[in-house]
Amino acid sequence: MKLSRVFAFMALAGLTGSAFATNGYFSHGYGMKAKGMGGASTASTDDAFGGANNPASMAFAGNRIDLGADLFSPIREASNTGAFGPGTVTSESDSNYFVIPEFGYNYMLTSNLALGVTVYGNGGMNSDYPGIAAFGGANLLGGSGSLGVDLMQLIVAPTAAYKINPDHALGISPLLGYQRFRAEGLQAFAGFQIPGTPSLATNQGYDDAFGYGVRIGYIGKITPTITIGAAYASKINFEKFSKYAGLFAEQGDFDIPENYNLGIAWQATPVIKLALDYQRINYSGVNSVGNPVLPNFMNGMGASNGPGFGWDDMDIWKLGVEYKYNHKLTLRAGYSHTDSPITGNMTCASLANCGEATLNILAPAVIEDHATLGFTYTMASGNEVTMSYMHAFDNKVSGMRPATFGGGVDSIKMYQNSLGIQYSWKM
Repeated sequence: MKLSRVFAFMALAGLTGSAFATNGYFSHGYGMKAKGMGGASTASTDDAFGGANNPASMAFAGNRIDLGADLFSPIREASNTGAFGPGTVTSESDSNYFVIPEFGYNYMLTSNLALGVTVYGNGGMNSDYPGIAAFGGANLLGGSGSLGVDLMQLIVAPTAAYKINPDHALGISPLLGYQRFRAEGLQAFAGFQIPGTPSLATNQGYDDAFGYGVRIGYIGKITPTITIGAAYASKINFEKFSKYAGLFAEQGDFDIPENYNLGIAWQATPVIKLALDYQRINYSGVNSVGNPVLPNFMNGMGASNGPGFGWDDMDIWKLGVEYKYNHKLTLRAGYSHTDSPITGNMTCASLANCGEATLNILAPAVIEDHATLGFTYTMASGNEVTMSYMHAFDNKVSGMRPATFGGGVDSIKMYQNSLGIQYSWKM
């Protein structure tokens, strides 16, 4: 019966879109326990989300199934002052609610060897701005009709973890990725693509691609109260989006960048645990995301050295606290901070960062700070109900729009809320 739940949920996850835009197109955390702790999870061993966090943790997680979903609400707004005449034109993105499922399964094949699977989603480039009636239905980037993109990324991470001794373990997770993408309203980019890709920048419907990578991890109990962890994930190399060869650099290539995380957890008292994580995401290693907008725009959209979204690499700090109120109820809180991967340029005296605010109207991933709360209630059967809440604070980035696209100043901003629930079976 439990295996049927596994396969049914994996099918559901494959059909559900993802709209995370919290740390670029990564979630602030994976698994509701981590999400309640500000995302700090590298040195934690209490769920089956090791394939997304630290594969080695599964060696200590025991036999369990974790099934959860987030109701995620990103509120996005973009505006331009000057390109459409005097005054400011503002547009809010529609589609503000998304259900994001996730799943983890772990089985102790022996006392030292764990086998499992984690299924989780990324995303972060979802937007849907209506055309502006006062300007004949033109959108903020000068195209016609609705403007936006929709990216869904699903990763299935089968995992093996092995205790090399009672306190230390290593783990590995092959990362099997699927992604789907659509863009619309970018007619103003016609003519800027490299030769051979006419109109392959917008309104081509959905395209999909498959990819692969790997995550490895280590976890160790250094003292009875201190646990450390580390994990590294390679770039997930995807097939190219052939329908959007004139939009993304490298003729439609769009990968998930390499990333790594380090963590420490301290059981300060029998009822209080503190956790601190550092995560690095190397967006610069994915040309379609990390390449500058200008001067690369002059090389042609879709070229290997063509424009990307200009995202910087991200350094993210995550701090969480857990309090065992009693043997049934555990409370959590957390906070994370990073710098926006998008930088505005208000003068364009140099081409560095020029046009970033303009192109990132499509993907306003400007969030820097998250605050979280959560709890787990353990029932008489040993099964658990976990909930988490996240608020990502409003942030705004502004920059000059290149004269080619009308000039003026573009501003993008966003805030987010999410509420998630997870049920866990102990086996």
